[in-house]
Amino acid sequence: MTKEQKSKEIENLVKKLAEVKSLYLTDIAGLNSKETTALRRACFNAGIELSVVKNTLLEKAMESSDKNFGDLKNILKGNTSLMFSDIANSPAKLIKNFRKKSDKPILKGAYLEESIYIGDKRVDELVLIKSKEEVIGEIITLLQSPVKNIINSLQSGGGKLSGILKTLSDRKSEK
Repeated sequence: MTKEQKSKEIENLVKKLAEVKSLYLTDIAGLNSKETTALRRACFNAGIELSVVKNTLLEKAMESSDKNFGDLKNILKGNTSLMFSDIANSPAKLIKNFRKKSDKPILKGAYLEESIYIGDKRVDELVLIKSKEEVIGEIITLLQSPVKNIINSLQSGGGKLSGILKTLSDRKSEK
């Protein structure tokens, strides 16, 4: 790779890192071609971009980025694959699901909207993180619940009230 190609690659990585919401650094070394193809297909279907990068280029891109990647620079050893996703827990779910068939990918670290997670033991924790859409959905459900209860009470109370009024008017007409 020439110096010009390296600087262009670093520039592209800096642009990607600036836009990224969630970034997972994984190790997929040791997967055979069939497993690698299956992983790439699973990533594509989940809306995750998978790419393999040189550690030195990624480190330089992280240093040039406006974001603080903290200790993620220290784990750039061995083979490194990047998983880019707009949904924070999507790569973690994919990793956990893919490991049912293989012992890879191994999570080196993750960057999720300014939070940093290091180590493979954090996969289960990352799976539990809710996406923005899931949190908004839960909030809307919680907000709708009291309103629904009030409407149901008024509707059922209205039926009781009209029944009471009808009974009272029937008594008056009998007298």
